[in-house]
Amino acid sequence: MFSATPVVGSVQNLSFLSQIFGSNSIDVSSSCSTTTTTLTFASINPLSISSRKSLVLHHKPYFSNTKLSVSISSNLETEDGLVEQSEEGDVTLPTTTDSGRQSRSAYWKAARAYKESGAIYEAKIEGSNSGGLLVRFFSLQGFLPYPLLSPSHYCKEPHKSIQDIGKDLVGSIISVKVIQASEESRNLIFSEREAIWSKYSERIEVGDVFIGRVGSLEDYGAFVHLRFPDGYYHITGMVHISEISWDLVQDVRDVLNEGDEVKVKVIQLDRGKARVTLSIKQLEDDPLLETLDKVIPEVQFDIINGR
Repeated sequence: MFSATPVVGSVQNLSFLSQIFGSNSIDVSSSCSTTTTTLTFASINPLSISSRKSLVLHHKPYFSNTKLSVSISSNLETEDGLVEQSEEGDVTLPTTTDSGRQSRSAYWKAARAYKESGAIYEAKIEGSNSGGLLVRFFSLQGFLPYPLLSPSHYCKEPHKSIQDIGKDLVGSIISVKVIQASEESRNLIFSEREAIWSKYSERIEVGDVFIGRVGSLEDYGAFVHLRFPDGYYHITGMVHISEISWDLVQDVRDVLNEGDEVKVKVIQLDRGKARVTLSIKQLEDDPLLETLDKVIPEVQFDIINGR
């Protein structure tokens, strides 16, 4: 068995960490002037490692979401020998032994805990292909499909193909959520969109007005990426075809083009389903009402004068 080595870290959600590391006891000390909580785990399950230095957990709070990022400060050693580690903190555990398989199972358990809790993970992009990005999760490698990237990447460089954008992201760190984690099928899928939604959806309210950039066009409407005060397009909403104009619109493509800059109003917000419904026409005067405003006084004048 692995020897029990204390782990010191900063976290927001104690029960989440104990799911992953299986601690039997926790000593907590904190300061009123900081949001950092120091934890000492008395024992650790398969992730327990006889290490030369401790495992460090960094916590950066925002809104009400849990965010954990993990780095390992030195090479680690198990009963089976030294565990390989790069300078960036990537870890490759032995997989040919029982203890190695247990370690990988522990990381799959961690992935499932991230998925169930909705915690955000700071992931390193290790590669790209035609369909998405290869993402490092401890010793596991997962996949992030391009449609689940934040719109800020392709809005920043609209003339680049998504594959070229993916190549540029290799080596960078992005915030993601685990949306699928199956050890049996070796299926580990991430979404940056869901992580960004957790960060920025609290900044949106019904009635807010945004400058947006038109994304994809569908028969039923247009998807519009919303620009936030930091200049990035973090969240995507949808303008139904009936909300584009007060005039009858038969084809969205007759009115809008991909890349157009438009002003939109938030008319509906479903935080549970991560949906934002937008309108262009509600920022314009209804021509029918304008006509009625002109006609009604004239009719009243005619009635009064017996015409």
